[in-house]
Amino acid sequence: MLEVNNVSLGYGDTTVVHQVSLQLAQGEIGCLLGASGCGKTTLLRAVAGFEPVRAGAIALQGEQVSTPGHCLPPQRRDIGMVFQEHALFPHHDVAGNVGFGLHRLPAAQRPARIAEMLELVGLQGMGSRWPHELSGGQQQRVALARALAPRPRLLLMDEPFSSLDASLRESIAREVRAILKQAQATALMVTHDQNEAFAMADNIGVMAQGQLMQWGSATQVYCTPATREVAQFVGEGVWLAATARAEGGWDTVLGRLPASQPNYARGDDVQVLLRPEHLGLGATGLPATVLECKFRGSHLIYSLQLQGGQKLMAQSPLTQVHAPDEAVFVQLAV
Repeated sequence: MLEVNNVSLGYGDTTVVHQVSLQLAQGEIGCLLGASGCGKTTLLRAVAGFEPVRAGAIALQGEQVSTPGHCLPPQRRDIGMVFQEHALFPHHDVAGNVGFGLHRLPAAQRPARIAEMLELVGLQGMGSRWPHELSGGQQQRVALARALAPRPRLLLMDEPFSSLDASLRESIAREVRAILKQAQATALMVTHDQNEAFAMADNIGVMAQGQLMQWGSATQVYCTPATREVAQFVGEGVWLAATARAEGGWDTVLGRLPASQPNYARGDDVQVLLRPEHLGLGATGLPATVLECKFRGSHLIYSLQLQGGQKLMAQSPLTQVHAPDEAVFVQLAV
């Protein structure tokens, strides 16, 4: 459905996106994840047709819509957009907002399409409400229904949950994913929030300094990060010095770790990423001191310091409570 091939973008003498390539199949949800200024929104704008490409090409269903010197106008790309602030029209009720883009549909068929979209997003019977009478989550769903109503071949979402309370974002993201899957829509969103990305996307692209560092499933990005930048941006964890063994595995201060990448020579010094779930607290292990405890709903995350100064993070059940400065034992959970 969407192909971005070696695309570079910039303003004036500055290149802000460097040779990015990615693909989305029909019905897939993709997410560009990264910190502010990494180029993700600029890339989204280029897919929409708001920014010309300096190099490479963008294609929709095999049709090249952006190449150097050619940019198909946004209104001819058959793309839906959901913005940060929802951008609902205050002078239209919910039905009027949802039906705004249905000018190509015969007038007699529009009420049925509007009703279908409101049912899809769980707002049936609310067509006569006004935007100011809705909650933030309901406004988000109206914006989504409006974008999907004309049956666009691609839906673009620019930080769609940033105006919602932090406590709502992940649950709304899961609702929106379910709606998009039910509608069999193809979508690409941008966000700086990894929880939103994991809740929404089939494929996640981590961007940094205008480059796409990795494009893959949430499991691939989290468990097998392609670069140190990806590993540091996604999830929590610490780096541990290790030495490669000839027979496989790495020697660390915590003991022998299995080698997920065995292509190292004996004696090579490496850095190993340990996520909190790789470590636990027990009755035996290495002595450590609790620095901090973070509540994560279903579990606790402890920041620890070994006697030699190495800092670690360990996951623990809610029943295993320890105070700062308390002595504990940390052990591998893998």
